[in-house]
Amino acid sequence: MTNNQGAAEKQRFEALSDFRFRLRSFLRFSEDAAREEGITVLQYQLMLHTQGFPGRQWASIGEIAERLQAQPHGVVALVSRCEEAGLVRRKASAVDRRQVEVHLLAAGRKKLARLATQHADQLSELAIAVGLANRTPD
Repeated sequence: MTNNQGAAEKQRFEALSDFRFRLRSFLRFSEDAAREEGITVLQYQLMLHTQGFPGRQWASIGEIAERLQAQPHGVVALVSRCEEAGLVRRKASAVDRRQVEVHLLAAGRKKLARLATQHADQLSELAIAVGLANRTPD
């Protein structure tokens, strides 16, 4: 390995380290912001994912499980906690009765809007770190 290759590799490690730091800082910020709203970060993410599909205002249990990278039975329990908190409601699908739709309620919509606004600045910083980590040193 030449000195230039070693320096390039070191720059890459520095960029990756900075990215991981900023990613963890973002996740910590998100956890704290959700807690200040009186919910968990998973409840925030569940509410966000109900709004994450184009052309509709709901998500299925399976879709939320995929987005959270969680097991469906765990998402069912999470939806139950969100229902008890008045954030979402379940509805049987009119198209496929086996499918359960999760809809955001007004209280959940308000919390989600506040949290999404708070996350915007943090996302900008994370985007910069992603760009730096993704650059290939010359």
